[in-house]
Amino acid sequence: MASNEATKKADAARGPKRGTAPVAPQRPTPPARPAPKRVGPVEFLGEVRDEGRKVTWPTRKETTVTTIMVFIMVVVASLFFVAVDQVMRFAVSLVLGIGA
Repeated sequence: MASNEATKKADAARGPKRGTAPVAPQRPTPPARPAPKRVGPVEFLGEVRDEGRKVTWPTRKETTVTTIMVFIMVVVASLFFVAVDQVMRFAVSLVLGIGA
C-alpha cells in the first residue's frame, strides 16, 4: 500500500504504531550533594549533650503514673484475651462435639 504525505501526517497524529513501546522521557539527574562535614568524637558527644538538654524530660510522678497505667492495661488486655479464648474454645467444642 502506497502512502502519501497526508497519510504520513495522519499516522503521526495518531501516535506510535501498535507493538512499539513508548519512549519514556529522560529524567534530569539530581545535582550532586556536597559531602557531609565529618566531626570528631569529642565534638559529636558535645552535640549529643546539647540535644539532650533540649529534651523535655518527664517528672518522677509522670513516669510512675504512666508505668502504673501500662501495667493496668496489660492486666485488662490479658483478661480480655483469656475471656475471648474461653468463649472460642467453648464454641469450637460445641461445633465439633469434642467435649461431649
